[in-house]
Amino acid sequence: MEVPATMRFSGHVVAMPFPGRGLVTPMLRLCKLIAASSTSQGHDGGALLITIVVTQEWLGYIGSEPKPENIRFATIPNFLPHHTQIAADSPAFSQAAMTNIEAPFDNLLDQLNPPVTAIIGDVELQFPVAVARRRNIPVALLWTMSASFYYMLHQLESLARNRDFIVDLLEHMPGISSTQLADLRNVVHENDLKFLQLKLKCISTVPKADCLILSTIQELETEAIDSLKVVFPFPIYPISFPYFKPETGHLEVNNDYNIDYLNWLDSQPALSVLYISFGSFLSVSSAQMNEIVSALNTSGVGYFWVAREETSWLKEKCGDKGLVVPWCDQLKVLSHPSVGGFWSHCGWNSTMESVFAGLFAGVPFLTFPLAMDQPLISKLIVEDWKVGWRVKKEDKLDTLVGRDEIVVLLRKFMQLDSDVGRDMRKRAKEFQHICQLTIAKDGSSETNIKAFLKNIIQGAVPQGSNRPQVQVGIENLS
Repeated sequence: MEVPATMRFSGHVVAMPFPGRGLVTPMLRLCKLIAASSTSQGHDGGALLITIVVTQEWLGYIGSEPKPENIRFATIPNFLPHHTQIAADSPAFSQAAMTNIEAPFDNLLDQLNPPVTAIIGDVELQFPVAVARRRNIPVALLWTMSASFYYMLHQLESLARNRDFIVDLLEHMPGISSTQLADLRNVVHENDLKFLQLKLKCISTVPKADCLILSTIQELETEAIDSLKVVFPFPIYPISFPYFKPETGHLEVNNDYNIDYLNWLDSQPALSVLYISFGSFLSVSSAQMNEIVSALNTSGVGYFWVAREETSWLKEKCGDKGLVVPWCDQLKVLSHPSVGGFWSHCGWNSTMESVFAGLFAGVPFLTFPLAMDQPLISKLIVEDWKVGWRVKKEDKLDTLVGRDEIVVLLRKFMQLDSDVGRDMRKRAKEFQHICQLTIAKDGSSETNIKAFLKNIIQGAVPQGSNRPQVQVGIENLS
């Protein structure tokens, strides 16, 4: 945890992400933005020192990640024994993280130098607010899903006891056209209900924080964000984590399978490849997977499929029109000129990456939600943004889509010269202007980062805050 001896710091923020694939990455990106912004703003006391706390397992994944010199990593022990087999997408994993991480995290804070002046914690960990309150320091919470989903959870929070409450709860969802919450009856299965209850438990701590950071593009979720600002007495900061076009000269090699997939994409015609990814953990049923594989082989559509646990099986079943790998740099793939569409499970991180990839390609979606917030995101993509089609006629998670239906859809979706295809790609490319405005100098994201830093570094406490004012001092490590 060494830091340059000559650096002076205006404060020391400790970031605690939830130890999951879709959650560590947003926190890391947020910290890089904050670190860069605190340096460029030229505070008298110097930059902000940021310590990102991860489990020992996660340090192995991201320890070599390039980062500014005012960011460092610190570790806590893995919170599950190595012999414990709990899937990272299970409610038991989430509960274990909430329960077992707090004590080692709290102990670590006592050992850090300079003293910790603020905490940024993931909403889903639940304990960061309590730790900050005991130490009388400010705490910000990061929400890594959509603002629309948070607003929905807020509306459901006081009534979440069983499935039946969903049907007539709301008539309108801010920011989502023609959305009826009765659709959620098709989403909340037993495992998802447990997750829903856990998430509601987590957001119950948010009103006790000093501010909320939303991982989103403000201009795409304006109504939901404005609704949340009415709800809470503290600042809400929508911050976009910018995604930049990869350097064209650099090729990423999948060493596990000895496949240079970018060279394979280079060999394909422009806009001819369908990129397929259903996320890190959630899986498609065996019956549905068979239908998808059969449809791909029949359709004649070229495809690039990232499938983690199913890679070996799919490589045997898929034909010569496609390539199957266990991992890729998703932004590079989405930005590649041969990619003409994205068949997605509608995870929020993947959706945001694809939106930013529209800066360069205009990649439309085939939506295929699997759980929780994903049907809601599918509605955003299809009904509000109008940059995609549903694979299923409705966002019902237990619907089996047959091979013949998928074949027709794929051929139509990848037909470049159709009026529908051209219009959808045109709308996808129109996100270029939105994204550019968001991440530009003095754009909404930069403005929100500066406001957040002013709040944290200067110890500014808005009216209605939950803590007494804390003035952040300057630490000299020399």
